[in-house]
Amino acid sequence: MEIQKVSGKVFKMKISQIITYVLSEDLEKEFFFSQWEYSNRKICVVKVICDNGLVGWGEGYGPASVIEASIKQIKDYVIGKNPLENEKIWSIMFRRVHDYGRSGVLLSAISAIDIAIWDIKGKFLNQSITNLLGGAFVNKIRPYATGLYFNKNKNITDELCNEAKMYVEQGFKSIKMKVGLNIRDDIKNVIAVRKSIGNEIDLMIDANHAYSFPEALELSNKLKDLDIKWFEEPLSPEFYKQYSDFRQKSPIPVAAGECEYLRYGFQKLLEKQCVDYLQLDLCSSGGFTEGKRITALSSTNGVKVVPHTWGSGIAFFAAINFIANLEPIPGRLYMPDSLIEYDRTENKIRENIIKNNINIEDGYIKINESPGLGIEVDETYLNEVKI
Repeated sequence: MEIQKVSGKVFKMKISQIITYVLSEDLEKEFFFSQWEYSNRKICVVKVICDNGLVGWGEGYGPASVIEASIKQIKDYVIGKNPLENEKIWSIMFRRVHDYGRSGVLLSAISAIDIAIWDIKGKFLNQSITNLLGGAFVNKIRPYATGLYFNKNKNITDELCNEAKMYVEQGFKSIKMKVGLNIRDDIKNVIAVRKSIGNEIDLMIDANHAYSFPEALELSNKLKDLDIKWFEEPLSPEFYKQYSDFRQKSPIPVAAGECEYLRYGFQKLLEKQCVDYLQLDLCSSGGFTEGKRITALSSTNGVKVVPHTWGSGIAFFAAINFIANLEPIPGRLYMPDSLIEYDRTENKIRENIIKNNINIEDGYIKINESPGLGIEVDETYLNEVKI
């Protein structure tokens, strides 16, 4: 057992329990994107408990029930360990799945546990995770609204425009919309949305890897005059060479990475010069421990990181802590805004799982200065929606 000294006091701390929860809420209104429909939200969160009473929370990105099974597969190798030794614990977890889990859901399980361990570290040391990562480069973060999904309404273009204008009225300065229906409808929708919000609002598009190389390039060229900030996941994530070629030919900057795993996968994206924006997801690419390593690679290659963020308030506050610590590339006196993805689709779990309000003031969210993730989980609600 490890013995820690803090402020002259001796503490004995080790992880004693790891509890998983699959949370489920049906949607009031279905929506879809280029790959499939959503009628329900299922999210896997994890509670890590230490023998001194400290508790940490984490979340995995992906199919919730499979993530839960994966956490149960590896948790026995974590119990009994000192949560301050996060790199050692991370290595133990990864070695246990290395032969068959170098990408995919097992890494979401590792990510969830790692995030919870950092939450414990912050509470134990009375520091925000941002501070433990090395400090905040910014004191506020600009959220961009992710929405404008598809539905079966025949007047979908008008509906998308009205939704986009609503986000502007709410104070968002950046909006990301879905493409990937087909090139003709995508062009019509993007032109209409751009016209409805004007040229002062950042607009991004996300195909969720729906297109072939020729299709994606055709769409990019036909939208080149609309000042699109980035084209997200234009191609399937396996095709690194296509991404590299596409980035060289596309008039719109390229973003990708939510389907990538570990520093090794992101190294491929960077070495092959596939992206202008790197979009790791903390809840699947390896948690804070691996995320810090990935951003060291991106910094070395001069590529900006804008994490993919999806799920509950636990994932959102993990992203807040992480983004605040991202080193500006390049550094200068007046820095551009740091961005955080803020999903605006229906998500009761996100709104209710934590007691903290996510407050936007003048288009920005303040960074976390509270210990750990800076959240208070509503366990009454959690137990109401767990399955």
